[in-house]
Amino acid sequence: MEDHKQTQPLPYLERLSSTTSLMLQPLPFCTYVLFSEKDLMLYVGFTSNLHNRILNHNSGGTKSTSYRRPLKLIFCEFYLFEKDARNRESYFKTTAGKKALKLMLRTTLHTLGYAEKVSFIFAEENEQN
Repeated sequence: MEDHKQTQPLPYLERLSSTTSLMLQPLPFCTYVLFSEKDLMLYVGFTSNLHNRILNHNSGGTKSTSYRRPLKLIFCEFYLFEKDARNRESYFKTTAGKKALKLMLRTTLHTLGYAEKVSFIFAEENEQN
């Protein structure tokens, strides 16, 4: 009769198992971009509750955006750690980050009427082609 020993899982299966459980874990922190339908400008922020934060912005509860309503969510990224979300928010507020956002969202921004503010991006693309 065969001896049935308890075997240890292979190391790569342990890694896969822990990775899978991480994938099912909610990502609680969010960096987001709002579009003002009033002044056609962008607002970048950070939150741990995106739904409530957008309601707060659109109800006038945020001083920096109260006069710019209505605001529309056009982009968000979720993170496991608060520091990562805050770092991304800070990056999007830099010149390079603003340019990256405008490149990533150029179709959305064009559709929403922001195109005149990103025309330099389209010009650069046409020069390269």
